[in-house]
Amino acid sequence: MRRIETLASLLGIFLAKAQRRRGIFGIGSSADHPRTITRWVCRLVPILCVFASLRETSLQSARAQKQELPPALQNVKFDQRLNEQVPLDLPFVDESGTAVKLGDYFGDKPVILVLAYFRCPMLCTLVLNGLVQSMRDMPFTLGNEFRVVTVSFDPRETPDMAAAKKKNYMDHYGKPAAAEGWHFLTGKEDAIERLTKAVGFHYIYDAKKDQYIHTAGIMVLTPTGKLSRYFYDIHYPSRDLRLALVEASANKIGSPVDQILLYCFHYDPATGKYSATILNFVRAGGALTVLGVIVMVALLVKGQSRRRKAARSVGGSDAATADEQMANDQRVSPVRDSK
Repeated sequence: MRRIETLASLLGIFLAKAQRRRGIFGIGSSADHPRTITRWVCRLVPILCVFASLRETSLQSARAQKQELPPALQNVKFDQRLNEQVPLDLPFVDESGTAVKLGDYFGDKPVILVLAYFRCPMLCTLVLNGLVQSMRDMPFTLGNEFRVVTVSFDPRETPDMAAAKKKNYMDHYGKPAAAEGWHFLTGKEDAIERLTKAVGFHYIYDAKKDQYIHTAGIMVLTPTGKLSRYFYDIHYPSRDLRLALVEASANKIGSPVDQILLYCFHYDPATGKYSATILNFVRAGGALTVLGVIVMVALLVKGQSRRRKAARSVGGSDAATADEQMANDQRVSPVRDSK
């Protein structure tokens, strides 16, 4: 793609220079130079052919890379199940060894769901690190506005491993009082399979390396357990995660600023990110412009009204002073006449 962009830029510079030197195609303002036109066309056709060839090559390369993946790895992915209900009756065990149901963590707050096994040598750790960093950058506090539930998809892992993982990440988060807002669960294979299937999380087990091959991402669920948003990769912008929590809570958390941001930014399921909506920006700008005009007119009218009242007040006081002066003159005149 970089080669294509570079070639397009060179072609544009080439044509611009030709136009500056002798007019378009180097023939000045007259149109009676068919040989010159033919010569320039012959020069441009090979360039355009190379351009088209490079573009087709890049597309074929992208298709080939996708097809080169082993069949098993092509199924390692997230299938988005937006607005679908997660089974809340699934039995698990928390980090303290207590038997719980998934639904115990739902009801009044949105939930961030993370599927990660605790022995993972790299990717799961990066996912959890990215989540903690995003939570630290958010104005919301874990346990107050939202909860986090991390479920291991390795049925061999134990509550002791979950407890050690929780301690590690609560220390990293830096708010010990929020410990009740984040739970690390383990469970049996059937419960894990039902949960992963419900959220569209596909993974495979590599018996030779005793590791799971899986993708990276987190999910945001509503207080009732419906899938609201997916975030891919290992980095989750705090703005996007905050807006997802606000949406998942049905606007029960967040500030007026968050409502404005939700109006101007739109969630893109394909990328798992919030992107700016130009039309909404234009609408918001138009509304602000109209509001500014209304405020300006109101201030002008109010100022003009004040000036009129002030003028009337000054005119009234001057008239009263004049009447008083005439009355005084009338009193003084009889005295002078008697003299």
